[in-house]
Parts: sequence; structure tokens; C-alpha cells
Amino acid sequence: MPTVTDIEIVEDRTARSRCDEGFLRLKRYRARNRRADGSASPEYPIDVIDRPSFDAVAVCLYARGPAGWEVLTRAGLRPAALFRRGRATCLPEGEYLLLEELIAGVIEPGEVGLDALRRRAADEVREEAGLSLPPAAFEPLGAGFFMLPGIASEKIHLLCAEVPRGEAAAEQDAPGDGDGSPLEEGARLRWRPLEAAVAACEAGEIEDAKTELALRRLRDRLAARR
Repeated sequence: MPTVTDIEIVEDRTARSRCDEGFLRLKRYRARNRRADGSASPEYPIDVIDRPSFDAVAVCLYARGPAGWEVLTRAGLRPAALFRRGRATCLPEGEYLLLEELIAGVIEPGEVGLDALRRRAADEVREEAGLSLPPAAFEPLGAGFFMLPGIASEKIHLLCAEVPRGEAAAEQDAPGDGDGSPLEEGARLRWRPLEAAVAACEAGEIEDAKTELALRRLRDRLAARR
């Protein structure tokens, strides 16, 4: 498949779309704080972004490489980051066509419990990295967390699994087309030494918060094992 070079906006549907339809639903409330003494605050507006599912899973895959522990990341199309181009930003920045992060996916409605998280992790790893692992191979990597608790209801759950490093190249095209969406086109997989991956987060080369958190948790866990 040819390399993806840009995302073109064909139509802007914002003005005529309802805020409670689509993949993301924007809820707009007026609210007030209830106090222990029975009083209430003045009313104020709250915007909340929901999805049909309130949870997601992110997967930290790691392996023993020639120089020690390595981790697998995936660089994929991320329109929200790309469409910052041309906007007034606080600091100068480059253009984000592919954003490097962990393999991740949304929990489907009806998937409940740790076993469901493990099955979803296995499915996402198979789709996005072409690796087949049993759900039991995935371990929780600490507690779940919110990325944007002021506006987004989604909670992310981190799982990790050790995989064989094999002879795979350090960087390669992601296999297949993921879940079939055009947003899966052009994705790249990359093996990095764990310490180098953490350093890349600090340097701004990897700019995804869940990825940095997972890498640091994994580093601590592996150090504790020693």
C-alpha cells in the first residue's frame, strides 16, 4: 500500500451535526455544587465528552532484546494532532501525521471485567501488531486512569505482556490494515530499548501520555523483579 502523506478534509459537518451523535458525544449541562450545609453554588456550564464505551485498554508489549529489555510502539494516523497545524500554539511544534504510542483500543459495550480487558488486549495486539497471544498472557500494569478528567469520561486500563523478540526488524510496517478503517493505513511498528523509549518521551519524540506512564510503570516493575 502506498505511503500516506496527508489527511484531506473532504467535508466539515460540524455546523449541522448534533452534539449527541457520532463516535464522540458531547454532553452540555448546566450544573451547581451541592454543599454539606444545604446551600448550593451558582449554576455553571459543564461540557463532557463520552463514547458508547467508557473504557479503553492500552497494551505495553516488551521483550528481551540483544541489549536488554525492549518495548513495542506503533505510530499511526491521529487527525486531532495533525489538525493542530497552522494553529496558534504555545510553543513551536512540528506536524503530526503519525503519532507514536502503545497499541490501544476501546472496550466494546458488554465487555466487563478483567478477563474482558485481557481478551480485548489480545484482539488489539493481533489486529495492530500481527501477534497472537492468549488473553492470559496480559497482566494489569497498575490501576486505570483518566487522561482528561475535566472534559472526557474515558478511563484507560494498562496491560502488559512479554513476547518473543525474534528476528523482527527494529522498525517495520504494521501488518494488514488493523480493523479495516482508513485511519489504520500507513502504521509503523518500532522496537525500542526501554530506557531509550522513556528518554524519547522526555525529549518529546514520543508525545503520548499513556505511553510514557506505561513505560515508566513497566521499568519499575522489571527493576523490582531483579
